[in-house]
Amino acid sequence: MQPRIVDLFCGCGGFSLGAHNAGLAPTVSFDIDPILTSSISRNFPGTKLALADLGKIDGSDIEAAAGGQIDGLFGGPPCQGFSAMGHRREDDPRRDLLGHFFRLVSELKPAFFVMENVQGLGYKDTLPVLNKALCILDGRYELLGPFVLDAADFGAATRRPRLFVIGTDKRRCDSLSLDDIRAVTKAPATVRDAIQDLSSSRFVADIEGFDTWEMDFDFESSGYARSLASPDRRFTGHRRTEHTPQVVVRFEAVKPGTVDKIGRHPRLAWDGQCPTLRAGTGSDRGSYQAVRPLHPEEPRVITVREAARLQGFPDSFKFHPTTWHSFRMIGNSVSPIMAKALLEKVYERLDIDGKRQIAAE
Repeated sequence: MQPRIVDLFCGCGGFSLGAHNAGLAPTVSFDIDPILTSSISRNFPGTKLALADLGKIDGSDIEAAAGGQIDGLFGGPPCQGFSAMGHRREDDPRRDLLGHFFRLVSELKPAFFVMENVQGLGYKDTLPVLNKALCILDGRYELLGPFVLDAADFGAATRRPRLFVIGTDKRRCDSLSLDDIRAVTKAPATVRDAIQDLSSSRFVADIEGFDTWEMDFDFESSGYARSLASPDRRFTGHRRTEHTPQVVVRFEAVKPGTVDKIGRHPRLAWDGQCPTLRAGTGSDRGSYQAVRPLHPEEPRVITVREAARLQGFPDSFKFHPTTWHSFRMIGNSVSPIMAKALLEKVYERLDIDGKRQIAAE
């Protein structure tokens, strides 16, 4: 019997992709942003997308959309109100959505849940907010966390530490330990592993609004790159940003592993990992673009596809025809590589047939 899984605050679907690859394909994904979620239907045709304010719906609405009792729930409530890179304002309304995530867990009573957020949620000044939200669960779940995992420790080519809390209902799911999770860690991929083979690509055409490219079949890609490549070697989102001659000269002077003093662009090093990719802001908050890393050799910022590779998205994944929205999607996402590793360990412990619940009764 296939588990009934729900993704809350789904964004573009990084967490969902990891869930699919772990065998826990979401039945329905919820979010409020029609632009950042435009990739869901495109990449997950079997998943229903529900656009809704999760602060204004209840568990019965989610069960109705999913078609029955929920087995698993995961998601990353908006992190901007807790991020060390932001203002961390106590009156940021996005902070309230953390409580709504746990309210919905308490109403739906899934066999397990996984909550993801920024490291800053675990800092001394905001940890009470998380603890208050966890109190909503009223002791039903065995909790693991909060703890921090880094995508690079699961084989991704980016350093992306994130805070997680996992809850398991012992009647339907065995508990999980940090040792269980650490058992599946692996060496990180390098920037070279992730993007070097993209240099062999050529532009094909603009197809349905997406710039489409094709790689040289004879180029010797890394194992990491081969795991993400499409069978036909085609992909989208690799159009380079055209910088002014002055900016090109400036970027040429930035050495790998250092930072551009004016724009604060970090230059990637071939044998290192990418720093955390940031999302920027939406039009409701000024439409600010996040600082993008510089290519290790070329005097330019990285492309959408290079960012996607670093984060662990396969070449078949399509984001948005607009570069700005695509980078927001990637910067907001959970690395699919880390999500898969984590959810596989949860799935191993999940009791779908309800045998544990019957025994407990």
